[in-house]
Amino acid sequence: MRLSRLPLLWRVFAINAGLLFAGILLLALSPGRIHAPIAVVETLDLVVGLVVMLSANLLLLRPTLSPVDRLVERMRTVDLLRPGQRLAERGGVEVVAVVRAFNQMLDRLETERRESGRRALAAQEAERLRIARGLHDEVGQVLTGVLLQLDSLTAADAGPDDRAQRAERTRRAVRHALEEVRRIAQELRPALLEHLGLVSALTELSRTFADQSGVAVETRFAGDLPGLSAEAELAIYRVAQESLTNVARHAGAGHVEVTLEPGAGSVVLRVADDGVGIDEETRDDAAGGLRGMRERAMLVGGALAVKPGRRGGAEIRLEVPAETP
Repeated sequence: MRLSRLPLLWRVFAINAGLLFAGILLLALSPGRIHAPIAVVETLDLVVGLVVMLSANLLLLRPTLSPVDRLVERMRTVDLLRPGQRLAERGGVEVVAVVRAFNQMLDRLETERRESGRRALAAQEAERLRIARGLHDEVGQVLTGVLLQLDSLTAADAGPDDRAQRAERTRRAVRHALEEVRRIAQELRPALLEHLGLVSALTELSRTFADQSGVAVETRFAGDLPGLSAEAELAIYRVAQESLTNVARHAGAGHVEVTLEPGAGSVVLRVADDGVGIDEETRDDAAGGLRGMRERAMLVGGALAVKPGRRGGAEIRLEVPAETP
């Protein structure tokens, strides 16, 4: 077995044993140090001395380096779903420092996992509440009106012309309800992204945003984009969607640029506005949905950056790796 494959304790012990054996051998063969030829008693003294030094060396090394083996084993088996798994800080100064750093890393990971889980649940419940309100306030009220209009169609005092007008109002109400259902479904899962691709989905998103917000949107999408996974395309779409939502809510902008271009083995999305910008404290606190966008980028192996825009506002830049052919 190669020495490099042994645990640290036995590698250090083997090196020390080799040095001690070489020293004893040099002492035994050096003229003037021991009688020549070596007497049996002297040989036994050297062997006993070597054994004693090796035993003492092993006894000193074991409590110093054995925590490293426990650390390696804990790193292999640690489960963040079972918090509180910490190692005792024992051993040498350097080993204690490593174990302490590992325990602190577990503290940070468990805290971040709790915060991520809390944010995910909060976002899930907020989305459910938004959908429930949309269904109740929009679709529910429209369908209630449809029922009332259908009841009025059966009224005995209604003439043919009156019934035709009521039927037309009922059809308009049903069409409005269908449009609301499509809008809610589009927000939950963009159909264009699945059927026509990322560029078409971003084009429609930009057009809808411009119509609803009154903010002018300029789009520039390169035609030679590398291939992306479905998860990466969805991440780009959601980051663009959240960025435009932030522009409408907070930026006070009159113009937005949405660009999509190839990078070095990646695809780069930029959303830049000419609004009030994002202050440094907001960027550090990851407010305005920035933390959620960073988490989306991280999940697909990408990176998200927030910086001042060329026109004085803010620029969101997302870069995600292209799919390997």
